[in-house]
Amino acid sequence: MADLRSNFIGIKSPNPFWLASAPPTDKEYNVRRAFQAGWGGVVWKTLGSEGPPVVNVNGPRYGVVYGADRRVLGINNIELITDRPLEVNLREIKSVKRDYPDRALIISLMVPCDEDSWRDILHRIEDTEADGVELNFGCPHGMAERGMGSAVGQVPEYIEMVTRWVKKHSRMPCIVKLTPNISDVTKPAEAAKRGGADAVSLINTINSITSVDLDLFAPQPTIDGKGSHGGYCGPAVKPIALNMVAEIARNPATAGLPISGIGGITTWRDAAEFMALGAGNVQVCTAAMTYGFKVVQEMITGLHDYLDSHEMTLPDLIGRATPNVTDWQHLNLNYVTKAVIDQAACISCGRCYAACEDTSHQAIAMKPGRVFEVIEEECVACNLCIDVCPVEDCITMRELEIGEIDKRTGIPRGDYANWTSHPNNPMARAAE
Repeated sequence: MADLRSNFIGIKSPNPFWLASAPPTDKEYNVRRAFQAGWGGVVWKTLGSEGPPVVNVNGPRYGVVYGADRRVLGINNIELITDRPLEVNLREIKSVKRDYPDRALIISLMVPCDEDSWRDILHRIEDTEADGVELNFGCPHGMAERGMGSAVGQVPEYIEMVTRWVKKHSRMPCIVKLTPNISDVTKPAEAAKRGGADAVSLINTINSITSVDLDLFAPQPTIDGKGSHGGYCGPAVKPIALNMVAEIARNPATAGLPISGIGGITTWRDAAEFMALGAGNVQVCTAAMTYGFKVVQEMITGLHDYLDSHEMTLPDLIGRATPNVTDWQHLNLNYVTKAVIDQAACISCGRCYAACEDTSHQAIAMKPGRVFEVIEEECVACNLCIDVCPVEDCITMRELEIGEIDKRTGIPRGDYANWTSHPNNPMARAAE
């Protein structure tokens, strides 16, 4: 059976599945239950400076986006960092780490953007025996208005500065948690690396309003007739997170910088995709909030089975897909495929025909008896028919052989050629 033991920047855990800093990691009771369920590590919910704790709202804290089957696709939360006293959190962290020495326990931190505040809290947490710290530069609401969270994460100079303070005043490995609320995530990642970060984690939540109550005319969740933007997470953010992880992994300036992947991870397959794009481990929140802590058991079993079936180790998986991520202009424009409908599997629902006829390339014909056939002369292989078909593998794409005539263009399929050398590219013509 595949060995899932993880060593992420020197932090060891029995598997690469950690709980992200969030409501599920806010207290000792939760974290103990998480470890009993099988989680390899936990990032304790963000701690703030000593003094009166932050004050959270006492009304609804979550807004939800549902799928057609009422499956939770995304959660918007307006909760802040821990509202429990710092001393209570530190005492509980020390107790949990003492009883679970083989599990990773990371402390998430957020304090005002001055060196004294960071030095003070780092000295306070030293004797907890925690394995590392995660700097919360991503929270987009509540704390950002106070000059913390994403207010720091959106300014690379601040990221570098604070990271240097942390490395100066702490012996612990340092993970910098990045905000997705920025145009180019590689810039803050580069800043974190310059500041001495041992790793980055991403993505934090996306600034959002999930819905509006059309009776109260206020965003949800609604507090006394008013609503606020919050942080969006869950399966719906996974594509955004995957892209940002890949951008950092393939950026020459950050290549090799360890990444902890976060964003919509619900199954072992989600986790494997993050790791294939360069994440050394993954952090989970919404799946645990939706299905409970035991959801990790499916992740562990599924990843075991996948690695065994592919005769791979966990290190083999990490970054395996990164070299295959490229920019559009390098894609092979001579790669040609055509849709093929398996008539034996087709249930004659007509969704492929409706989608192609109304919104695409009119490349599917409806014959008598509701028989649907591909018109190769019109098919551009956009894949929409496959995406809307309710029957898995009923529609597939057939790759044309080199030299085979494309019935749409009348041109034989050629060897590799991309946009940089294409005759329609004015820059390519100018270089001739």
